[in-house]
Amino acid sequence: MSSSYLFTSESVSEGHPDKVCDRISDEVVDILLAADPGARVACETLTTTDRIVIAGEVRGPESVVNPDGTVNTDMVEAAARAAVKDIGYEQEGFHHATAAVEIYLHAQSIDIAQGVDAAGNKDEGAGDQGLMFGYACRETDALMPAPLHFSHRILKSLADFRKSDAQHLLGPDSKSQVTLVYEDGKPVRAASVVVSTQHAEHLEQSEVRDLVRGHIEDVLPSGWMPPEDELYVNPTGRFVIGGPDGDCGLTGRKIIVDTYGGAAPHGGGAFSGKDPTKVDRSAAYAARYVAKNIVAAGLADACVIQVAYAIGVSKPLSLYVDTKGTGAVAEDKLVGAIHEVIDLSPRGIREHLDLARPIYRPTAAYGHFGREPTADGHFTWERTDLVEPLKAALT
Repeated sequence: MSSSYLFTSESVSEGHPDKVCDRISDEVVDILLAADPGARVACETLTTTDRIVIAGEVRGPESVVNPDGTVNTDMVEAAARAAVKDIGYEQEGFHHATAAVEIYLHAQSIDIAQGVDAAGNKDEGAGDQGLMFGYACRETDALMPAPLHFSHRILKSLADFRKSDAQHLLGPDSKSQVTLVYEDGKPVRAASVVVSTQHAEHLEQSEVRDLVRGHIEDVLPSGWMPPEDELYVNPTGRFVIGGPDGDCGLTGRKIIVDTYGGAAPHGGGAFSGKDPTKVDRSAAYAARYVAKNIVAAGLADACVIQVAYAIGVSKPLSLYVDTKGTGAVAEDKLVGAIHEVIDLSPRGIREHLDLARPIYRPTAAYGHFGREPTADGHFTWERTDLVEPLKAALT
């Protein structure tokens, strides 16, 4: 690969139709896990004009799940409406108070449950087959790819402004796209930036452009702004109708936004709406955790991790490490060190990262990775507490 090139990543805001669905699905996960850390959830959401449809499979305590396997719909509906209100939708065509909410959640298949549950000498198995990837690099302080990192931050800046703006100039729905120039394999400036944001009907395009430009300038490093003719703000010229009223949303359609912006592979499985027995979610978090700690430890400047599972089987079928030619130690030695410092079985991941808790709501927008761990236990997979154990395992 050439050492000088352009690379692009995109992000979408919490008000994007697909992200509204991710948020509602993760609200359901948090409801069940708050009631029972052993709850099982596979929840999908669809949104369209003034309608929310929630479906999937669950297992949990009687406070949430009825004896016949159906769910406390009042609790789920209230959470969905509260999420839509928090995001900011109070518009004709999609309003937290008027949207019809349909709920089709039912009991988890016993065939799936028996493969996942621990029994006798059998440890807890993976909730499905699949392959998951993790990635880290030195392009940003968050050890994330720079185009995605800045795409997320631009939209988060706009969202913070929107929620504090008494004039309601911007709406919840927005997208960003950042193209960076790489020289000698390192990002040096922006070649172009695209931002489309929902706005009040009375705003002129020039006003939206001036407003958005300030947020881009605040996020990009000094001297990184693209030429004026490569700054694209609302290229269609108007974006008043937004959110699920303008475009149908579904859970799990923004997996590249959720992960690494295309800078690293993705196994295919979405995250939102799934409890931590689903390795689509938990093993992807663990792979990021391991990759980040390898880079943070100075063992590589970039690292891709792949781990694979079979449904009902506790041990990972494979573990792959690729340091992209930047490793300070051989990759086979890194594989051995990883096995020494962390148990990558579904149970091992869940316990090591403390995932069986209601911590998923904040993950639904602005990326699952590159976020700050919190005192409340959010984003534990972003900790760098494996740095010293990894170094010790390699000595």
